Parts: sequence; structure tokens; C-alpha cells
Amino acid sequence: MKIHLVWVGKTKERFILEGIQKYLKLLQPYANVVITEIREEKVKDISRMLDKERERIQGLRTPYVLLDEKGETSDSETFSRFIEKQGMSVTFLLGGAYGVSEEVKAKATKKIALSTMTFTHEMSRLILLEQLYRAFTIQQKKGYHH
Repeated sequence: MKIHLVWVGKTKERFILEGIQKYLKLLQPYANVVITEIREEKVKDISRMLDKERERIQGLRTPYVLLDEKGETSDSETFSRFIEKQGMSVTFLLGGAYGVSEEVKAKATKKIALSTMTFTHEMSRLILLEQLYRAFTIQQKKGYHH
């Protein structure tokens, strides 16, 4: 399976980078994970910032599942079944610190939330990777998920 992760901005926290690398390595037997970083806009006007980032996101021209705090929540087993139903590929989009524009939200094929709690956009990257790994271990009936 090919998993394309698209996120806005670079991951700056070292411990998160280390966690991302760990889960990318753990995912290798199950999926080819490709990460695309969209350049983060650095302006004070949030509306203008989201609009500029929208232009970059739309340049990808691929259907995507948006991680959004108001998206559907599920448990790990339901998420695993969702991943399984995606077939050969899926793209996940994670916005920056201020999320994404309404237009980007409207074009998502699905919106999911990692939790009803709020996480930083950098932490969300790591949590998504861990949940992807967990999803594959559930499918393969490995001992990781209890």
C-alpha cells in the first residue's frame, strides 16, 4: 500500500522527528509512506496565510482525507478497517498551526479527528503514524494492539 502524508510546515521538535522516524521504519513492511511538506506561510493575516497554503495544497491534485478536529472520531480497530478499505493508496492531509481553509476542508473526501482533544499539528503527525502502524498490526493480528 502507498500512504501519502501531506502536511504544512516542517517538523521542528527533535523528539517528534525521532518518533516520526521510528514509526516510518516500523511501517516499512506494510506500506510505502511518502511525506510531502507544504511550505508554511509566514504572515500575520491568518486568512491570507490559509489562502496561500490552500494554493499549495491544491497544487497536489490528489484526493485526500483531512485530519480535522471536527472530523469523525473512531477507535483504532475502526480506523484499521478504514485503512484496509482504501485499497492500494490513501493520502492524508494535516494542516498547520491554524488548520486549513474552508475550501480545503470542503474538498476533502473524508474528515477524521485523532481525538476529541486538541494536539499540536506536529504531535498530530506522530500520532497519525502510530495509528497507521497500529492499524496494520491489527490487520495482521500482531501483538502490538491489545
